Amino acid sequence: MPKRLITMLIIATASIWALSGCDNSTDTTANKNTDTAVSTTDSAVANTIDWSVMDSGEEPADPANYKYPFALDSQNVRDYAEYFKVDNATAQHNLTVSMASNEALSKALDQLSESYVSHELTDNKEMKLIIHTTPDIAAGSYDYVLSDDFAKGLVLPIVIQPDGKKGDVKGHGEVQE
Repeated sequence: MPKRLITMLIIATASIWALSGCDNSTDTTANKNTDTAVSTTDSAVANTIDWSVMDSGEEPADPANYKYPFALDSQNVRDYAEYFKVDNATAQHNLTVSMASNEALSKALDQLSESYVSHELTDNKEMKLIIHTTPDIAAGSYDYVLSDDFAKGLVLPIVIQPDGKKGDVKGHGEVQE
């Protein structure tokens, strides 16, 4: 379990680092014209994520035949499976995807800017990245194909929830105060 805790701390630190790199001082008028970023200047109209900007260009891999960086019977996989009450294959997949999830999150944050509220990764059979935003963002979903060598080809479903949720998250994502 100590390795799991260290892994979670690394993920949380990386998430905070990614957020601190966001520059919210840019002119949203310019972003509106490119249709690749989200503007919060007109709250009457919901803005949408431009999923084409999120596209990694990778083809999805078959998770059943994927060569994971964690052995199916490794201690990390067994600990994850026990803690989140999933089978070892799900734990192996989720560990790999969660460690690579900042790739997708950073691309989403580039568009969300100050509309971002918090995010979480679900730790169940169907892992997904849920990004909570302010109500000016339209709800949506997208299957992001990871391109980093660590998890290349694995799919991370992304869900945009414009619920303004902060704080109590059930996954192991960033928790805001």
